[in-house]
Amino acid sequence: MNVDTISAICRALPGVTEDVKWAHDLCFCVAGKMFTVISLERPHAIAFKCTPETFAEMVEREGIIPAPYLARHLWVQEQALGETLERRELDALITTAYALVVATLPKARQPGPAAKTGTGTKTTPHPRARGATTAARTRRK
Repeated sequence: MNVDTISAICRALPGVTEDVKWAHDLCFCVAGKMFTVISLERPHAIAFKCTPETFAEMVEREGIIPAPYLARHLWVQEQALGETLERRELDALITTAYALVVATLPKARQPGPAAKTGTGTKTTPHPRARGATTAARTRRK
């Protein structure tokens, strides 16, 4: 497992951006909110957001610690990429981290079909609304 593998997993998710922060951390975000961070320096540590249950479970495992500075927001860190977590498990954990962050976003900022507007349904303006036709106003009388 390497940085490119993590990048591919993250980039496959809708609306994901990446940016190097703090000189050596590759951060993956959705709508400007981080969900996964991987160190570009060896050993490549990876941190991600998780559920309260997963957080409690993960920090009991060898090689995984509460993420520095982010543990209070339920982030964990695998100290060396691939030493504790297998690809399939890490893929699921990253996808969950993404979903947790997306769930906190307002509907208008969420990526995917839910964020789209103009679904094709047409609304009729209220008869007293500016621009309503005279015919619409007279029908109400």
